[in-house]
Amino acid sequence: MEASEILIDAYTRIQELVHRSAKGLTKEQLAYRPEEGSNSIAWLIWHLTRIQDGHLAGATGNEEAWVSEGWAERFGMAPDISINGQGDGPAEVAALQADGPDVLLGYHDTVVNRTRAYLRTVDSAELDRIIDRSYDPPVSVGVRLVSVISDNTQHAGQARYLGGMIERQG
Repeated sequence: MEASEILIDAYTRIQELVHRSAKGLTKEQLAYRPEEGSNSIAWLIWHLTRIQDGHLAGATGNEEAWVSEGWAERFGMAPDISINGQGDGPAEVAALQADGPDVLLGYHDTVVNRTRAYLRTVDSAELDRIIDRSYDPPVSVGVRLVSVISDNTQHAGQARYLGGMIERQG
């Protein structure tokens, strides 16, 4: 099995978990937060997708789908690539609303499809290519892709956990 196939599998598993977490939920369920300082399913899915979109763009040199494909406007937000949820507090989390799962899943699927298309072209030399020298050691494409998998898996798991809470509440 090639490294690119393993990476595609990992991103596909995250996508499946994201879909299980949001599919069929109402606006209120997507916005549910067990306490003020916690995140909602909508925010978690949006944020993990923003992270994947931003880091993929950083690796490929392409524009983020957030701006280039008009997803920011669909969320009612500014087409600003710096808006990705990092550092958001309770007010920003509460402000992110989705009328239903369609826009969340649409954006996520768009980004994952772009990720898979890129990963089909990846070889060992590409995975070793340095893309960020602001760290010591510098960050390669491979390290960045695995970092996104780690971040996305954690947030997708949190979204699924919240979905389980909502299911138990009836």
